[in-house]
Amino acid sequence: MKHRAATAGWLSVICAGLGQLYNRQYFKGLTFILIYAAGIYAIAAKLTPHLKGIVTLGEQGQHLIKVGKVFKNVPGDHSIFMLIYGVLAILVVLILLLFYVLNIRDAVVVGRRMQGGSELRALNSSVFPWLLLSVPMLGVLFFTVMPIVFTSLIAFTNYASPNHIPPKNLVDWVGFATFDKLFNMNVWSNTFVGVLSWTIVWAILATVTCYFGGILVALLISQHGIRFKGIWRMLFIIPYAIPQFVSLLIMKNLLNEKFGPINQYFRYFGMEGLPWLNDPFWAKVSVIVVNMWIGIPVSMILVMGILTTIPKDLYEAAEVDGATAWAKFRNITMPYILFATAPILITQFVGNINNFNVIFLLTGGNPATMKYNNAGETDLLVTWLYKLTLDFNQYNIAAAVSILIFLFIAAAAIVMFRRTRSFNEEDMIQ
Repeated sequence: MKHRAATAGWLSVICAGLGQLYNRQYFKGLTFILIYAAGIYAIAAKLTPHLKGIVTLGEQGQHLIKVGKVFKNVPGDHSIFMLIYGVLAILVVLILLLFYVLNIRDAVVVGRRMQGGSELRALNSSVFPWLLLSVPMLGVLFFTVMPIVFTSLIAFTNYASPNHIPPKNLVDWVGFATFDKLFNMNVWSNTFVGVLSWTIVWAILATVTCYFGGILVALLISQHGIRFKGIWRMLFIIPYAIPQFVSLLIMKNLLNEKFGPINQYFRYFGMEGLPWLNDPFWAKVSVIVVNMWIGIPVSMILVMGILTTIPKDLYEAAEVDGATAWAKFRNITMPYILFATAPILITQFVGNINNFNVIFLLTGGNPATMKYNNAGETDLLVTWLYKLTLDFNQYNIAAAVSILIFLFIAAAAIVMFRRTRSFNEEDMIQ
């Protein structure tokens, strides 16, 4: 009995499940043995070819062979399918290795608790939460982690048009050549730097204008003496309530340079119409203004809810001290709003970096420019990535861009969130 934990551990090293059988957990032990045997069979008979395939990515693509007097098309290796199956095989192997390690740990821990006098029934009941969590964990692994890993690996291949598109051609591993091209080849680096610069400017302006615009509207509606508050709230919420793609397509027609109602009104009063969506400067102004029209209601709703939670006695004390309206806003209202909305402000900034709908539906990334490769003046990184994949088949460049977007967003979000008072002083307001 004294060495039960060590014995159970060594038995589980020899074969998963033996330690559990030794600990008199018969059902668990038999289940572990079956999983272990199935895993060994899967690796030996099914997964090994896929593990080899992810290394080679195929030996011969689609080709023609002569059969008599005619040529026959013979399918070859499909590099992308081999990459997908290889990633899946690696994930399965990692899961089996994790299962093998946890099986040893479980045998040792249960053995120690049995040495300490714990009841077997209580030990068996502790497994139930893990069984429930295993299904969502596997779902996240295969439907979230696996696509991310696959996309990341594409960046280290030459998967791009016209010479490396399966099934006709094979795809090869090229290491960091794609990133080198993105940063050092002028035709790509100029585009990446230009699009990245506009993406950052857009994210800052779109976030700041919607956030402070929402605060301003919420404060105006909440002022004493403002009548019909419900009607004003409804008018501002309507743009948010309408499906976004409908609103954006309507605004695209309103801003049409030749036939749009806005320019028609200008001409009616003797003024020239503006090239809202065809001039680089006015196109950027247009997307920012339209984004304000859609985004301000979100901030307004959040701020109006926060305003109702601010203690009234703070304002009363400030009035007794002779504080002005600006002093009350700066020292009472704004700190409360910032404390409650700082995490949301960060998520809005991150969301605006990847704000595909506004740019794609309003301008499509246009107007076109000769400065950029496969990108327009208003393209964000995410819309440029869309064009690279669906329009130009530059999958490796698109994958490299997606990795850089992820790294930038993750780093920026972590740094900004850790510097907020909401994170550092989460118990300040109760």
